[in-house]
Amino acid sequence: MTFSSLLFLFGFFPIFLTSYFITPARFRNYTALLASLLFYAWDAPRFIFVLLGTCLVDYLISREMHKAESSPGKRKALLITSITMALSILFYFKYSNFFVEQLSAILSSAGLGPVPWVTVALPIGISFFTFHKMSYVIDVYQRTVKPAQDLPTFFLYITLFPQLVAGPIIRYHDICDQLVERRHSLEQVFEGLFRFVIGLAKKILIADPLAAIADKLFLVDLNSVPTSFVWLGIISYAYQIYFDFSGYSDMAIGLGRVMGFRFPENFNQPYTAQTMTEFWRRWHMTLSSWMREYLYIPLGGNRVGKIRRYVNLWSVFLLSGLWHGASWNFVIWGAFHGLFLVVDKLGWTSISERLPRLINTLITFVLVLIGWVFFRAETLPKALEYLQRMLTGPTGNEPLRYLETLATNRSLFTFCLATIICFLPILIDQNNLREMLKLRLSARALLLLKSSFAGVCFFLCVVSIANANFIPFIYFRF
Repeated sequence: MTFSSLLFLFGFFPIFLTSYFITPARFRNYTALLASLLFYAWDAPRFIFVLLGTCLVDYLISREMHKAESSPGKRKALLITSITMALSILFYFKYSNFFVEQLSAILSSAGLGPVPWVTVALPIGISFFTFHKMSYVIDVYQRTVKPAQDLPTFFLYITLFPQLVAGPIIRYHDICDQLVERRHSLEQVFEGLFRFVIGLAKKILIADPLAAIADKLFLVDLNSVPTSFVWLGIISYAYQIYFDFSGYSDMAIGLGRVMGFRFPENFNQPYTAQTMTEFWRRWHMTLSSWMREYLYIPLGGNRVGKIRRYVNLWSVFLLSGLWHGASWNFVIWGAFHGLFLVVDKLGWTSISERLPRLINTLITFVLVLIGWVFFRAETLPKALEYLQRMLTGPTGNEPLRYLETLATNRSLFTFCLATIICFLPILIDQNNLREMLKLRLSARALLLLKSSFAGVCFFLCVVSIANANFIPFIYFRF
């Protein structure tokens, strides 16, 4: 079940919303927990026991850790046990297939047979709920928070369905108070529903049509298309993954708001970034925050020497790439971003301050596009071929014929719309625009405008869902 399915929109969500608000306030966590377990078990019933079993162990470890206030050695041993268990389970489900494939390839090249192996299925959202569980145990170990007051509260933190499958990644200390007590109001419900519809529109009306362009150009024989279309393909993918993932984040944040939660923001106009460092302050911000707090700072952060700091920064992004998936492409993608973050520290940030904003944005966007090639391509040879064609591909003699084959009028319109949405903030301050609208329009008129816009978007999304093939969220595979 996904947020963009008719089953969720007209079945699960209305039933949940009704049940949630007719439940007395002190029991609403139980309603949310039951709905979250049903939501996850709907598509992955056999993995629900893995999720709950590991959660139970971490909860018990946190209780023991809290009791062992006067025994630092025991607390550290419990922490290591929890993290080792979490990473071992993540490794088994997410990386064992990859490493067995590499080992089999080495053995085959040596004339030996491949390793006997049954492919391991990947539990949905395992990367996200693993980070959530680690956040909880580390926060308790560092005495940032106390353990959850009871097991259902901890289960709710891990399984809360808006953020369970693809984030945002919510650190336990950011939400622990809200798990115990939160405020509900009609204004929050409206804000949450509006945010949800905006996210749904990003996914259905923008990301999915762009997927048609990107998918075709990553499957077509690149020797048969002009260079400009190779660039069209990767730019389309850049827009697709942004509107797909930020759309999911908007829906998750909106659903959380309806339930009284305030989840952290995950995106902030990333393609307007002036440097790669700024890009990562705007892209998947909750992952960046998690990596900085639980990995980069414990490695020494900015307190160590320059060389050590650069190695730590590069290593964190190498691991970030590996977190995204078990393939050499993701490792290279992470290393690529880590390299340019180090370049920023070495002086590019100072140089960029003397360049026009538009030039900086263009340079950063091109670097991000190069990285996205590794992220999107199925294999490393395919990624290298695609990069080569971006630089040296054939010019082609009949661009219109290629355009008619690879893109529809709707997808091209969507491409132009995505370009405007992504880069217009360079020219227009959106905060000033919002303030101007608030001054020019009464609260009632603004409410009517937002309601009408959301209504039109929702109608168009439902029509599109009913008449198009299902395209899963990109980050579901992570």
